[in-house]
Amino acid sequence: MNDKEGLLDNEQESYQEEHHLHDNDEPEHHEQYLHQESRLNVEKGVTLAWQDIYVYTQEVKKKGCSGPKTLLNGVSGIARPGELLAIMGSSGAGKSTLLNALLYRNTDNLQVEGSWTVNGIEATPQLLTALSGYVQQDDLFLGTLTVKENLVFQAMLRMDSIIPMEERMETVDHVIKTLGLVKSQNTMVGIPGQIKGLSGGEKKRLSVACEVLTNPALLFCDEPTSGLDSYMANSVVDTLLELAKLGRTVVCTIHQPSSLIFSKFDRLMLLTEGRIAYFGDANLAVQYFNRIGYPCPLTYNPADFFLDTLSLQPNREEDGVEFLTKICNKFKESDEGTILDEMVNREIANIDQPENFSNVLSGQRESVYKASWTQQFTALVWREWISLIRNSRLVKVKFIQTVIMSLIIGIVFLNQELDQPGIMNLNGAFFVIIVNLSFGNLFPVLNVFCSELPIYLREHFNGMYRADTYFLTKQLVQIPIFVLQPVLYTTIIYFMVGFDPDIVKFLWALLVVILLTQDVLGVGYLLSCAVPKLDIALTIAPVINIPLLLMGGFYMNDGSIPVYFLWLKYLSWFHYSFEALMINQWSGLANISCQTNAPVSPEFDGNKVLNLFLSLPVNSTFGGFSDSADDRGLINSNVTSAVHCIEHGDEVLQQYGFHKDNFWFDILCLVLLTLLFRVLAFCCLLAKSHRKSQK
Repeated sequence: MNDKEGLLDNEQESYQEEHHLHDNDEPEHHEQYLHQESRLNVEKGVTLAWQDIYVYTQEVKKKGCSGPKTLLNGVSGIARPGELLAIMGSSGAGKSTLLNALLYRNTDNLQVEGSWTVNGIEATPQLLTALSGYVQQDDLFLGTLTVKENLVFQAMLRMDSIIPMEERMETVDHVIKTLGLVKSQNTMVGIPGQIKGLSGGEKKRLSVACEVLTNPALLFCDEPTSGLDSYMANSVVDTLLELAKLGRTVVCTIHQPSSLIFSKFDRLMLLTEGRIAYFGDANLAVQYFNRIGYPCPLTYNPADFFLDTLSLQPNREEDGVEFLTKICNKFKESDEGTILDEMVNREIANIDQPENFSNVLSGQRESVYKASWTQQFTALVWREWISLIRNSRLVKVKFIQTVIMSLIIGIVFLNQELDQPGIMNLNGAFFVIIVNLSFGNLFPVLNVFCSELPIYLREHFNGMYRADTYFLTKQLVQIPIFVLQPVLYTTIIYFMVGFDPDIVKFLWALLVVILLTQDVLGVGYLLSCAVPKLDIALTIAPVINIPLLLMGGFYMNDGSIPVYFLWLKYLSWFHYSFEALMINQWSGLANISCQTNAPVSPEFDGNKVLNLFLSLPVNSTFGGFSDSADDRGLINSNVTSAVHCIEHGDEVLQQYGFHKDNFWFDILCLVLLTLLFRVLAFCCLLAKSHRKSQK
């Protein structure tokens, strides 16, 4: 036991000398350490310690019974300033779970137990948000922004509001130089298949740069070398090592590093099946495994050897679990395990409850966001407009498509007359406009909004901006496009087809199609926020659209809808927009001409037609009706008398079961549906944004 205490004391003394820390700084210095400059003073670095971390989840078994599954089993550790701690293990070992637990992220369906502190203070979500940065495995950025623009956006929202903008821009330039992004600072991040942009290594360094902007004392990285070639991976690790040398505490998970990268780690934690197999100096890990009877061959990369040794072999799970349990128990009983426990105990034993710190933090800023609502709104509008301008090709394609489609429809229904065939054609043109705007605007919104949601969720969890600010910004920035597009589309069709040329009625028609488009966008936002994936949203969209389309009043008379489907009619923007356009066109319109070839209307008298054909002369040669010119004239004149001719627009409305007094009601319902769909979408966005740690 004395040998173990000697090892512990030597390690602590060497660490204190290296980082200029001394026990005699307590207790007077400790209070000053907490409250200097009204925030947690981390100029001498931050030590993160965690003890007995347990993470459980629920696993559904084959017979339907559920039981807890242990993801982390009593994991302890310590990360110190000036050091790069690597957490290694095979897939499923618990690396990412440990990071998420320590940072209170993605733990909604998990039960987390244990203690962890920052410089002896209980690590709360607010404290960790203020002190740490988290470089996640996936690099998520808006591809239409450049490297510098992405960093400027981060600086606007993540740096303290008291810092002047000039100083923020200087920090951005400094970070760009520090992380070797000078040559690519004006290069767009890129969109796969659309815009050529950064390489994988440059994206990863940009991710690190975004976190370094706030000068975090703690930096967490989840698989920073994943998907990179050896050169890029080495470059990223060098960057992390340099950041650690500047006094930061750097913790990263890593799956299978090269021998060169492995040699750069200061400290190493090996996890297997949620337990610790080793924790200590990285360069002493091979020596430790040799000592417990698992020597690493000279020609092996130590990282490969550790992963091979600590992985479950296929078809030998039971033996493998027993073997791994044996290794973990050996570490727990070893000198290294005892040293780890005693070092962690020193940090955890006297946890300083964070009431005072919480008060200081709340005095520094009233919310978890460093930027005010106005600053968030300004930054988001700036980014959205840049993205819109850079993606102008898609906007141009959309408007070209709009013009082409409107010309095609206009040519098909060109110059309709106010006669009996014209009634059907004009009504058909109205419904084509509605259907095309509905389907043409719904799916693009799903594609764009669903793809951006992961970016929003990450930035929101990082405390950059509020959900309402983001949602409002998306609506406002897209309004010009989704107002101009239906206006252009309807204007071309309106005058080519020959709808009522009265300017007031034309403007009302434009208002209806604008509201219709906003309803469709609301449904798109709702689906994007309510479902987890784009392919699911694309599958659900037609299931929603088609029933509402059938309730529109074109395919089924408004008065013939079954009682059990009436509720669908009241949710159908097809119904309200079609009825409003029909009322706008036909209400008060008279002098509709009649033709002899008029189509049969609901006023058709079948008895008259039957009596007509029974009275016709028979052609004796063929056994049919006479085909003489006089007889044909007789048929035409009598059929005309048998078919009611629609001469007034109000009769057209009656034919479809519409009421001209419903115009303002339809407009109101279109407005209410716009609000309803957006409110529901925002509620779904809030639910998706909610974290268990914020409850």
